[in-house]
Parts: sequence; structure tokens; C-alpha cells
Amino acid sequence: MSARSGKKKMIKISRSSRAGIIFPVGRLLRYLRKSTFKYRIGMGAPIYLAAVMEYLAAEILELAGNAARDNKKSRITPRHILLAVANDEELNQLLRGVTIACGGVLPRIHPELLAKKRGARSKVETILSTPPEKKAKKAKKAKPSPVKKAVKKATVKKARKSKSARRGKRIESKKEGASSSTSDDVPGEGFTILSTKSLLLGQKLSLTQSEVSKIGSAKVECIINPTNAEIDLKEDVGNALEKAGGKKFLDAVKELFKSNGPLDVAGAVLGQAPGLPAKFIIHCNIPQWGVDKCEEQLEKTVMNCLTLADEKKLKSIAFPSIASSRNCFPKHIAAQLILKAISNYFDNATSSSLKNIFFVLFDSESIGIYVQEMAKLDI
Repeated sequence: MSARSGKKKMIKISRSSRAGIIFPVGRLLRYLRKSTFKYRIGMGAPIYLAAVMEYLAAEILELAGNAARDNKKSRITPRHILLAVANDEELNQLLRGVTIACGGVLPRIHPELLAKKRGARSKVETILSTPPEKKAKKAKKAKPSPVKKAVKKATVKKARKSKSARRGKRIESKKEGASSSTSDDVPGEGFTILSTKSLLLGQKLSLTQSEVSKIGSAKVECIINPTNAEIDLKEDVGNALEKAGGKKFLDAVKELFKSNGPLDVAGAVLGQAPGLPAKFIIHCNIPQWGVDKCEEQLEKTVMNCLTLADEKKLKSIAFPSIASSRNCFPKHIAAQLILKAISNYFDNATSSSLKNIFFVLFDSESIGIYVQEMAKLDI
């Protein structure tokens, strides 16, 4: 109490504490007045700006903390902030033109850098074998008898015949098993395997980078085509398959729709793939994001595709990035659900003909998300 007026002293309360936020409202008001002195600034403008900035900071720090924890780090670095922004669809769109210092780049490796070096064995053999000049000198020094010459000629002829027979067998075996050998390692040219993981029954789950236009050239036994109830080819994967297969493929899809009718949500149907290296195409009706039980339906779609492949006793299958284009699924949610559905399918199955499952991804954002989600996958 003061002696003169008898009133209590007023405790000063900042604008930030009145608004219930941490960021300084008064400082932001001062900055706004300094930078935008031509315009009138309302009293609610700095409060709103401080609230938005605080929300964005909290969101980015939370996602960056999750990225640091996934990488088994106790301190958040600019790299974790970059991964947090890139893996969130809304933040990535907001900060699309922003460069984060010392953040590095998203994991995208050029296919040529991961190409297998061939011819190393032949080089070693040529180095170990003696040069022709030395062989000629040795032959001049020791002249064999005519009987020995005849024996040598006969043995050389037999060796040449056996070599030619072996070569013919190798060529035939290569032609017969070309599709299986390519599908075991890489789906073909233009496809780069980024990481692999072994599943419970011994299957290989591989993250593969390529372009959308090359999905039709994948040398696997089956390709998944995300579509709608009418089995149209309007999506990116469908367009690429139509261009690769031509009119024969389009006619086969139309006949399949006539015989099968419209697809149910989460339904899948197997059809022929004329004009493509793959033998079959599985067309699946992906649910729309936001619909009731859409997450369960997406898992069911993946299960139905794998069941059809097992019924046909297929060994290799290519999954493009489904559910995240026109079906509007957030990419990280779609990756979690698809990987979880595949893991659950092989956990519950007693046996399966599938040996290789390739995830064909086309953009750096999807690659970063699937690499992280695949690392979290417990098998």
C-alpha cells in the first residue's frame, strides 16, 4: 500500500503471458513496426504471429527429436531438422525453398554409382595367364616329337569341343533363367537397390529407386497397378504401363474389366501383361484417405495383392508407391501401413512362393520416408 493514494501496486504482466504463449509479443511488435512502418499494425497481429511461430518451432523440434531418436542420437543437429521437414508433407510444402545450413541432402544415390563392376574376374585371369610371346619362346626352346604333336592336337580338339558344348549349355541356361536371375538381384536396367531387409520366411524386401516411365520394363513376374473401381490407367503407373505394353495391354485391361466387373474397395484382380517383361499385373482399388476405416482397407489391399501372387506361385513382385498420389494418403502413413501389412502377412503365413518384393520409388521424399520406416520395421 502506498502512503499517498492507498492503492495496491499493479504487477506488470507481459503480453506473452496474457496470451499464454512463450514467444515475445512485444519484441515482435517492435520488429513489425520497424520493418513495415508504412502500414497500420493491429494489436492482435504480433500475438497471432508469435503463436504461429511457436507452433511451427514446437512441431519441427518434435519431429527432429524423433529423427534424432531413430538415429540413436541424444542431440538434435541440422541434419535431423532437414529430415523432419522433408518427411512431413505440410512442412515440406511450406519450407520448400528454404535451405537448412549443414543439413546435408536427402538420400538419393545415382544409379551409376551403385552399378556392379563386371569383368573383374576376366581381368585377373588375363593377368595370371602367361603372355603369348613367352609361350612362343618356350615352344621354340623345346621341340616335341611328332608322336607328342599328334597327341597334343587330339587333346586340343577334344578340349575345344567340350568348351563349345559348355558355352552352348551356358547360353541356353541364361536364356531360360534370364527373368529369374534378373529378378533375384535387380529388376532390370534403370533400377537401383538402395537397401534390403530379410523377412521371417526368408523373403527379400528391397527399396528400389527408378523413374515412373521405367516401371513397365521391370523384369519381375508381377507388377502392382494402383487404380480405381473402373480399372482405368489414368494414374502415373497406369500411364507408364500402357505406354510400355501398347494396344495389346490396353485391350487386355478392357477385357479384364468386362469379365470381372468393377472392383470393390480394397479389392484386387490378377490379369495378363501382354507386351511387358512381367507375366502378370495385379490391379488393386486403393481406398481414399479420410474415408471411414481407410487405414484398415489399405492394409487389406496389400494382403489381397500378396494372396493373389501366392495363389499363382509367383516368385517376384514390384510394388510402386501406392496410395499417396490421387488417393491423398500422407506418405509416411502409407509407408507405415504397407510395410506393416507385408510384415504381418508373412508372419501369419506358413509358407509362400514369393522370394523378392521390390518397392519401386520415384521421388526423394518417398525414398527418405521408406528408408526410415523400413529401419523401424521389427521382423
